[in-house]
Amino acid sequence: MRRYSLLFFVLTVWAWTLNGEGAGEEGVEAPEEATPEPPSDELLEEDDILVLTQHNFGRALQEHRYLLVEFYAPWCGHCRALAPEYAKAASLLKNESSELKLAKVDGPAEKELAEEFGVTGYPALKFFKDGNRSQPVEFTGPREAEGIVRWLKRRLGPSATRLETEAEAAQFIDSQDIVIVGFFKDLQDEDVAGFLAIAEDAVDLTFGLTDRPELFQKYDLSRDTVVLFKKFDEGRADFPVDEELGLDQADLTHFLVVHSMHLVTEFNSQTSSKIFEARILNHLLLFINQTLSPHRELLKGFQEAAPAFRGEILFVVVDVAGENDHVLQYFGMNATDAPTLRLINVETTKKYVPGAGGEITAASVSAFCQDVLSGKVKPHLRSQEIPADWDQKPVKVLVGKNFEEVAFDASKNVFVKFYAPWCTHCKEMAQTWEDLAEKYKDREDIVIAELDSTANELEAFAIRGFPTLKYFPAGPDRKVIEYKSSRDLETFSKFLDNGGVLPEPEPKEPEVPLPEAGANDSKDHKDEL
Repeated sequence: MRRYSLLFFVLTVWAWTLNGEGAGEEGVEAPEEATPEPPSDELLEEDDILVLTQHNFGRALQEHRYLLVEFYAPWCGHCRALAPEYAKAASLLKNESSELKLAKVDGPAEKELAEEFGVTGYPALKFFKDGNRSQPVEFTGPREAEGIVRWLKRRLGPSATRLETEAEAAQFIDSQDIVIVGFFKDLQDEDVAGFLAIAEDAVDLTFGLTDRPELFQKYDLSRDTVVLFKKFDEGRADFPVDEELGLDQADLTHFLVVHSMHLVTEFNSQTSSKIFEARILNHLLLFINQTLSPHRELLKGFQEAAPAFRGEILFVVVDVAGENDHVLQYFGMNATDAPTLRLINVETTKKYVPGAGGEITAASVSAFCQDVLSGKVKPHLRSQEIPADWDQKPVKVLVGKNFEEVAFDASKNVFVKFYAPWCTHCKEMAQTWEDLAEKYKDREDIVIAELDSTANELEAFAIRGFPTLKYFPAGPDRKVIEYKSSRDLETFSKFLDNGGVLPEPEPKEPEVPLPEAGANDSKDHKDEL
């Protein structure tokens, strides 16, 4: 069969050669290849949004002084969620300015553009001004239509209102619940540029600016100062500019976030993002039922304790009668546990509980905060009770109370799955974990276990994602190895059989390249063709 295939191949080549020679004798010229048209730089739109490519990007920069560009990927869920908001923002801005335009780029399809602008994830939004291609500004605003519009308007117009008279200042300060006014004796000073840069990004706040001596006097200021005026709590907070070091933008940004929040913030869907963006690591939570008068009376003492810890501990009220079941679940509580306090460090996730039976007063709240900050109170670790049959099945059941004893048993190699009952990925790998335990159930030196991290907390480390897989090799050193490879039975087995390390893949034999057409190949190579 191989011989006939070879013969057919040779005859076909000969026929092609003879036909070619005959055509040449007739003098028929081969048709000229059409010259491809150069790629068009035409600017097309979808939903008032420019669709940009490598070929028309430069033209878009030339024709629009301000250009916000979204780099997206068709398969990206976050990109799909942003799409209607981005289109709405484009519609809102349609009649604002001919100089401003929103655009989008398919990042995976336009790899050169994505690489040029350092796009490493999607969606990525970059703002171009005055045709400057080399230094786009990262978009830092909210990713909803109104927030996108506010962010852009800050960059098109002045980011702070110039205040000239006492009447203007008074009207400006009274116009919002929170306003920030920069008092600078010299508006050409570089500190002013730093202040305005912060104002451009902080689109949820309103900024003013003045250099008028009468306004310095009116507000009892003798040096450059940024003042946050607010219609709650203490009414005003001052940030004096260091006369030697100048204005520190990071410090001022943190100051504005901290002092724009109420001393006591109620946790809800509107405030949750601000609570976590405040960059205050310690949060003190008062759990009360707002429908009960005795519970509401506790707010007074809670609020009295707050000023001494501003910037160090964030005071938060959680209404157990509201839609906050997920918060209660996270702390392992029920609504009937209120009123009570919990303090959490959001970086370490360590939680602290006050002594039982104490009243919630300004004095007791202050004392509890001081004791936690000084290390006098140990973290509270939740744990389920040890099940009676925890070690009767192939997968051993660990809880906080037996974790140390089992995981750090010097005679065992222990492989633990840390999971959450609601986690989809955990559910998907559950059967594989059962199969793994069944495979090694007769190995005295290997233990396959699992721990519900939503109901059990550990002092050794915090679990931040699910599922998390950790291997505790036998020995006295208390080593912990995090498993980050494929979650299938074969790979798990290789990992265990190799002592908690995946073996290096065997080197592949180098591939022999196929010969080029027309080469003097051996008969075997030609038969393969």
